Amino acid sequence: MITENLPYEAVKKKIAEYNSITILSHLNPDADALGTSLGIYALCLQEKDKKVEIVNASTDLPIHLDFLPNFKKIKHHMDYSDSLVISCDCGSVDRLGFNLEGRDILNIDHHQSNTNYGSVNAILPQYASSSQVAFELFRELYTMNASAATCFYTALLSDTRYFTTSSVNEKVFSVAQKLVSLGAKSDEISFNLTQRRPLSSLRILEKALASLALTNEAKVATLMVSKEEIASTGATIPDMEGIADYAKSLVTVEIALFAMELEEGIRISLRSKNVDISQVAMAFYGGGHKMAAGFTLKENICKEGLQKCVNKVLEKITELGLLNEK
Repeated sequence: MITENLPYEAVKKKIAEYNSITILSHLNPDADALGTSLGIYALCLQEKDKKVEIVNASTDLPIHLDFLPNFKKIKHHMDYSDSLVISCDCGSVDRLGFNLEGRDILNIDHHQSNTNYGSVNAILPQYASSSQVAFELFRELYTMNASAATCFYTALLSDTRYFTTSSVNEKVFSVAQKLVSLGAKSDEISFNLTQRRPLSSLRILEKALASLALTNEAKVATLMVSKEEIASTGATIPDMEGIADYAKSLVTVEIALFAMELEEGIRISLRSKNVDISQVAMAFYGGGHKMAAGFTLKENICKEGLQKCVNKVLEKITELGLLNEK
């Protein structure tokens, strides 16, 4: 059944124009990015007369997602120079990590901050995950199979934090039920998402929690880890996903900030209970959702050190008056 505001005919026409397809997701991908792209990959393989590749520019992928069908097919370079590019869960073209100037891009996303960089844009911010957008779009164009359903369900489960975010509604549960009926094994997916953490993820969590600080009458919580701490624990970027949620879980906290000192700069993850933190992210040329957003402070901005960069973000939160009514 056709649903709202999705460019079915434009997507169908674009795919028909090309002999090859490149499926991309954003740098340092999470489960929604990889689940969405792998789900689309599983469907595009039905195009027997087309070449299809799935690519991510990051070499460190979340290893606990290796149960997803075709995970091992993910490459880190693009082989096709004249393909249709399908981008997944990516708010701006620079976050894909490749030079895509002049390329036709089908942009599939659910971030309200998406810059509409595609030749065709399928963006529904009201949807709970990019995989929900992809499911509604591609089920009208392809025969949905168990491989795609597994990938889309994994992405949906992860991006809704196990159906706990404000984006969860009757339609989300309806999509989840359809994906399970198509072959997604909910128990196996939940096990892989929750019971396969590497030791390094707990070691870096310990470092982050030791840095916990509360400001603004305990309405803002900050966590941070330095390059040295990351190196000493052996943690990778996927190991640090979700750390900000620990700070957000405190009863008084409205906004949680987690800062990671990386080679390319200081990466900031923001989470909130009911405050529009996307405003903060956009002020620093990042993006995301109302209650989950992020950005990277490049090296030329963050020369003063980790704490001073965190202070800059705290000042912006105050400047925007986000806690005035809290």
